[in-house]
Amino acid sequence: MHSYSASAVEPQPHRSHALKLAALVALVAITAVAAAIGSIASIQAPEFYLALNRPSWAPPPNLFGPVWSALYLLMAIGAWIVVRVEGWERAKPAMMLYGAQLACNALWTWLFFYWHSGAAAFVDILALCALVVATIVVFGRAHKLAGALLLPYLAWVSFATALTWAVWHANPATL
Repeated sequence: MHSYSASAVEPQPHRSHALKLAALVALVAITAVAAAIGSIASIQAPEFYLALNRPSWAPPPNLFGPVWSALYLLMAIGAWIVVRVEGWERAKPAMMLYGAQLACNALWTWLFFYWHSGAAAFVDILALCALVVATIVVFGRAHKLAGALLLPYLAWVSFATALTWAVWHANPATL
């Protein structure tokens, strides 16, 4: 008869805690990479943005950085909750959707600020809205808080959609 040590059959809480922390770090890093890819295209964004005809309700350029930083953090925490609840294997479809919306998010900055393509940026942000809604639904099925953490993101992207449309149409020669 073979005997097992207690540590071989009992869960190891320190290992589980380390894996949860590693998942959080990984998701924050993935989200930060997507943000960085987008931000590369926006190095000259404040000057470009201020040179555009903007509606009276357009926010000042110095507001975008803090808002996006907070939104990216909420997004990463929401994704982490999904992974914690579902595990990496079961969370794969949700994480693929999360990755798709991150890619679409990063692409918008390139389309608008780097390539000055208002039409393409508008199409992209419409796709982003749809992806964010889908991500909220999928995250919310895994855990209500995970979906709820993306609601400020949806609100901001919805506002950004209206702003993209307004700025694009107010600057036909530039965008």
